[in-house]
Amino acid sequence: MRIDAAEEGVRIEPGEPALVEQVRRYLGGPFDLNGFAAFAATEPVLAGLVERLRGLRPPLAPDPFEALVTSITAQQVSLRAAFAIRNRLIRAFGEPFGRAYAFPKRERIALAEPAELVTVGFSRRKAVYTVGLARSDIDLGALASLPDEQVKARLVALPGIGEWTADWFLARHLARPNAWPAGDLGLRKAVLHFYGVSDPRALKGQFSRFANLAAHYLLVGLRVRA
Repeated sequence: MRIDAAEEGVRIEPGEPALVEQVRRYLGGPFDLNGFAAFAATEPVLAGLVERLRGLRPPLAPDPFEALVTSITAQQVSLRAAFAIRNRLIRAFGEPFGRAYAFPKRERIALAEPAELVTVGFSRRKAVYTVGLARSDIDLGALASLPDEQVKARLVALPGIGEWTADWFLARHLARPNAWPAGDLGLRKAVLHFYGVSDPRALKGQFSRFANLAAHYLLVGLRVRA
């Protein structure tokens, strides 16, 4: 990959054309920040957050299997613990590239036994869920062509995939504008702090088609508040 300075900013030129879309998604390229900024200007809380966090683009997971496994590891544990577990999973099952490792492919995890995932920090239940997902017959790539509610319905039908995980899949993999992870504890805290509302579900409708970006700006705004 080559990175060149340019008058209009930074130009990133991947070494392989096939990586262009992956890099774009990693950098949050699909999000409409200009449209969001225009909308936020009409909403007092978001207007202040957009000014403070100008340019923030939530990163996206290009691979659907990785997105779901990432969410499974984060269920009911701290982010630090989830990162540690994922790092051990990647080193144990991922393909090495020099000094780094790629996230394990679905086919590789399908060959593993749950007990092997337990050795890298998964609970027994999460290990069963993850291996079960890898071995299932669901076409994860095809979910991108479905409307939000159908995506959620197919995901929550799988063992270990609840509404929280499905909502984050919509938000952090598919970049769906209306994704709103109302069951997320962090979002609950952010909504309570900024709006004095205890249930995020009461607010989703006021964010038009920018619920996904609003959720991310509220979460980050809570973490970096003065």
